[in-house]
Amino acid sequence: MHTGGEPLRIITSGYPDIPGEDILAKRRHARDHLDHLRRFLMFEPRGHYDMYGAILVAPSLPDADLAVLFVHNEGYSTMCGHAILALGRYAIDYGLVKAVAPITTVNIECPCGLVRAEVEVHDGKTGKVRFSSVPSFMFATDVSLRLADGTAFKTDVGYGGAFYAILDAGQFDIAITPENARQLTRLAEAICQAVNDSVTLSHPDHDDLAFLYGAILTDGRDAFEASATRNICVFAKKQVDRSPTGSGVSARLAIQHAKGLIAPGQVRLFESVIGSRFEGSVEATTSCGPHQAIIASVSGKAHYSGKASFWLEEDDVIGRGFIVG
Repeated sequence: MHTGGEPLRIITSGYPDIPGEDILAKRRHARDHLDHLRRFLMFEPRGHYDMYGAILVAPSLPDADLAVLFVHNEGYSTMCGHAILALGRYAIDYGLVKAVAPITTVNIECPCGLVRAEVEVHDGKTGKVRFSSVPSFMFATDVSLRLADGTAFKTDVGYGGAFYAILDAGQFDIAITPENARQLTRLAEAICQAVNDSVTLSHPDHDDLAFLYGAILTDGRDAFEASATRNICVFAKKQVDRSPTGSGVSARLAIQHAKGLIAPGQVRLFESVIGSRFEGSVEATTSCGPHQAIIASVSGKAHYSGKASFWLEEDDVIGRGFIVG
């Protein structure tokens, strides 16, 4: 499947059972003992540098309809909004959850917590999906830093199921366009290095959540308006999200709300580097440990793109997975 151009390879069978008393324990086990399978599925020759995947696992929360581990070119993320939008449709279309018109609720256990998705169902067909985020918050604001080359910049740090450095690309006089993707990727990598060198992250729920997942460079249009605001998310190992990034939208909304730039119920359009769009709004306010937080509402539509089966011949060393770059 893909959501706004961002791929999602859903692993439906063939993966070994992943033990663990909760989803974070399963994530640790997969990382420590089954990482060769992530490389096999995400890397070339079956995948590519920017491939993304979802491994369905047994849920540990009683309210969950399914549970998922997210995989990419570097490892295992804690939240993925574009995957939630895809898995909402998938769960109904493949019989994991019974369809109920006009809205079917699908509860998905993620490493960051339980995420509720609402799937539109019309004439037996699934369509647009909306999800309610885990508590999302502004962790730090207007942090003054320097890149390795001495360039000064300011960034916010927000959490929307994963932590991001979120900042205006205008500070570097660069537009959010596909033609600038390589330059933006290099810049995001340098920004993440500067943030990691200076900012110590923490999350009140679990230490496994306290890491910088990526950088989101924006057009600087954070105040609410009818027009879309554009961003590019570079995450993991210089991986570029083709979608507006669901967890990033949640983090951006949390920061915008904390700064008084958006009110609950106002629906904002978020646009990716390729022009695909999600809708986002502040659904409710809450708290997360010491942080004032929001529940973000994010909606979009995923599409099916094909099915595949993969195998490995015993003497195929290269076929175990590689990436170039």
